[in-house]
Amino acid sequence: MEQRSFDRLGRQVGVVGLGAWQLGADWGEVSEAAAFDVLAAAVDAGVTFLDTADVYGDGRSERLIGRFLADRPGHGLTVATKMGRRVEQTPEAYTVENFRAWTDRSRANLGVDTLDLVQLHCPPTAVFADDRVFDALDTLVAEKRVAGYGVSVETSDQALTAIARPGVASVQIILNAVRLKPLDQVLRAAAEAGVGIIARVPLASGLLSGRYDEHTTFPADDHRNYNRHGESFDVGETFSGIDYDLGLEVVRRLAPLVGPDRTMAQFALRWVIDQPGVTVVIPGARDAGQARGNAGAAALAPLTTTERETVRAVYDELVRPRVHDRW
Repeated sequence: MEQRSFDRLGRQVGVVGLGAWQLGADWGEVSEAAAFDVLAAAVDAGVTFLDTADVYGDGRSERLIGRFLADRPGHGLTVATKMGRRVEQTPEAYTVENFRAWTDRSRANLGVDTLDLVQLHCPPTAVFADDRVFDALDTLVAEKRVAGYGVSVETSDQALTAIARPGVASVQIILNAVRLKPLDQVLRAAAEAGVGIIARVPLASGLLSGRYDEHTTFPADDHRNYNRHGESFDVGETFSGIDYDLGLEVVRRLAPLVGPDRTMAQFALRWVIDQPGVTVVIPGARDAGQARGNAGAAALAPLTTTERETVRAVYDELVRPRVHDRW
């Protein structure tokens, strides 16, 4: 698999990683056996970057990954986790004392002395401008609790503020065929600063997999059911903040481009991979077949100019007028 660099972290990773939210919670039930099958299939297919968080299943995702790592000594994987969403979302909660406690819990869950990468998990906007927060993160590095740190963001403005911080190694941001806003400034700014870009929600919560239609239903414990309009967390997360039926129409417009030798999901992932400045894209997977299929997008040829222009044209017509300026 093609390798790309986190310059400020001093690491290279495969361009397709694995997002592990679904191994913890909020995507319907995923058994332990299925979780280990997903992890093994992804890594065996060339994935070297795993993304999790302390809040995914209240640590379940981290603990499963920790057990997986223990069975693969010398694995060579980079594991990124996140912190901050287990408490009330106020800027005052982002202290060095809390950071130590949160990272200690994640280190125990993952079974490591030093976390490869810890990310602030979509914190309040005021946090990005607070020097004390980033001094505290530097302290974690000095104490060898973490090898590096980054941020996960909701908006492009938050990303740009973080990129200007000299210690930030990565920015995780939603980027997909129905969320093009990061192409305006964020990817270029990150590349110029040497900040890695982790592209999350690349399939728009599964919409861009092409597997759903008007009759699809989701389990009660799946965020695509209970957070459809942002009832539980930022509305931009579920289906990338667009109306479900609108997303289906986007897929119908793009489907003729896919062809027989790739899936809709692979087409959508390849679009993300092709964007200059992207370090790694982190699709989730609920079974081994999905994990292998996602990893396979890295081996596909880049999209043609016509295909890229069609994605842009469909976005400009259907999505841009509705949500482009929001995130």
